[in-house]
Amino acid sequence: MLGKAQHLGDLAAKELEPGLYLTATPIGHARDISLRALEVLAGVDLIAAEDTRVTAKLLAIHGIQKTLTPYNDHNAARERPRLLGKLRSGCRIALVSDAGTPLVSDPGFKLVRAAIEEGIAVHAVPGASAALAGLMLSGLPSDRFLFAGFLPVRTGERTRVLEELKAVQATLIFFESAQRLGESLAAMQGVLGMRTAAVAREMTKLHEEVRRGTLNELAAHYAARESPKGEVTVLIGPPHAAPADFRKIDAALDATLSFMPLKAASDMLAALLDMPRKEIYARGLEKKNAGSPNAK
Repeated sequence: MLGKAQHLGDLAAKELEPGLYLTATPIGHARDISLRALEVLAGVDLIAAEDTRVTAKLLAIHGIQKTLTPYNDHNAARERPRLLGKLRSGCRIALVSDAGTPLVSDPGFKLVRAAIEEGIAVHAVPGASAALAGLMLSGLPSDRFLFAGFLPVRTGERTRVLEELKAVQATLIFFESAQRLGESLAAMQGVLGMRTAAVAREMTKLHEEVRRGTLNELAAHYAARESPKGEVTVLIGPPHAAPADFRKIDAALDATLSFMPLKAASDMLAALLDMPRKEIYARGLEKKNAGSPNAK
């Protein structure tokens, strides 16, 4: 078998094309990194990291030695032109965040946009994501979801954002500070109402915790305890379907069943009332079985 050092040497020896490599790193467990990500990190000329100390630890675990430079919200305006200059000259640069996929609530978007505008190759090296890991663990609908990042800290702005998201028919995914978790859950419950939800904390790490329940239950749980530690992802299920207005359905069925069959009436009313045809047909059958004078 190849030794680790020899294996990484082989990876570094593979010639990468010039360009910017958006490279996902683990959200917790250091082994949750792809073989391709290791190949890229070993083969680039430079790694632009959100926090070089965090990335240095990951590289040390995997036996990679590489030049690191900080790229974050504080220095991006100054560093972006320098990195673009290196990319123009044919440099191969990996962009990594502290954990997970770059650009997901992390700096990097403006660098990527500028590189694309200049015709510089941009490569995606996908991998771990706290948003998707939380979605998998939540038990909430995963066919449609919306990642909303961090909520504003100020109460008024936070309420405004939640009001905008209230009608979205999808699972909502937020990142949240552990210190603000109880307060934010209470605000979510106040605006979004009775929803099923989950709080995923320290995913893939030693003290991973996933707590599921209603927003009200979760808000009460975290309000009664000290702020938890670690990275937190909050997931909220879509709005519960409003109960059918049977008075409206009954009135429409009474008006139509006197002159048309139930199947045709159900098709027409489903389109007019924007309601499920199956529900209207079932209600019509109930009326028919109950001996409604209009049901045919």
